[in-house]
Amino acid sequence: MAQTEWEWPMTDSQKSHSERAALMRPILYEMTTPVEDPAASTHSGKALSLNISNGGMLVLMDQVPAIEQVMKVYVPTPITAAGTPTLAEVRWTRKLPFGRNNGAGPYFVGLKFMF
Repeated sequence: MAQTEWEWPMTDSQKSHSERAALMRPILYEMTTPVEDPAASTHSGKALSLNISNGGMLVLMDQVPAIEQVMKVYVPTPITAAGTPTLAEVRWTRKLPFGRNNGAGPYFVGLKFMF
């Protein structure tokens, strides 16, 4: 039986998920440019953060970034006017099974913070 885009594999990884906290806020991001092409334009935009942990965060985006793409995300702080820029690497993406049929989002995007 073929896997549909909504049937994601389930794993018993609750141990790594226990430290996550819900954080639903719009965040700003910037895609970093590849070292081999410093003249490439930087893409920036908004995403919706869904949860956060010491190791990373889950965001909802309208475009799908490449796996291993490094992004600068502005992590929300308790002071609403401030955002702390943090480098994060795209670890996985999943397209939501509803939305536009033209390949555009929305997408769940798993980010790992880079230390």
